[in-house]
Amino acid sequence: MERLVILDRDGVINRDSAAFIKSPSEWQPLPGSLEALRLLHQHDYRVAVASNQSGIARGLLSESTLQAIHQRMCEQVAEAGGQIAAIHYCPHAPEAHCRCRKPQPGLLLAIAERFRVALASVPFVGDRPSDLAAATAAGARPVLVRSGHGQQCAAELPAGHSVAIYDDLLAFARQLTHSRQ
Repeated sequence: MERLVILDRDGVINRDSAAFIKSPSEWQPLPGSLEALRLLHQHDYRVAVASNQSGIARGLLSESTLQAIHQRMCEQVAEAGGQIAAIHYCPHAPEAHCRCRKPQPGLLLAIAERFRVALASVPFVGDRPSDLAAATAAGARPVLVRSGHGQQCAAELPAGHSVAIYDDLLAFARQLTHSRQ
């Protein structure tokens, strides 16, 4: 059985920026995120990334620049001993009302189709309400990290919510793999 984890990018794996990540040099991993990706890889989890990247539609970066950013991310993950199996992103502006922009489920459904897995037990780790909504809409298991915008998102969750919350990606990976590394 395929073991899959889906992650949001900005605020979960790397530092987020209100001005967008527009170049490879602006991509900076969050503390512990590379270690988390190594841990997931060591425990035979495939990792896919699902990320809104409206900076393309806004003219802030090109598709080729985004590919260079993702190459830098994958290289740093590999150097740490991890691996990212797939990256799916939405290049559209929010006004496009597409099916791939989170909170819509399109990115997650595309990942499920690519890996031929049902999403019912697959965690989708994010830091925003749109990530949690996309996970729920796709039938995945929503997971919130307090990094990025997660602290604010956690504070706004309704009482009695069923969303698992972790301090960061490393805390999630340690719990998922039952590891103390």
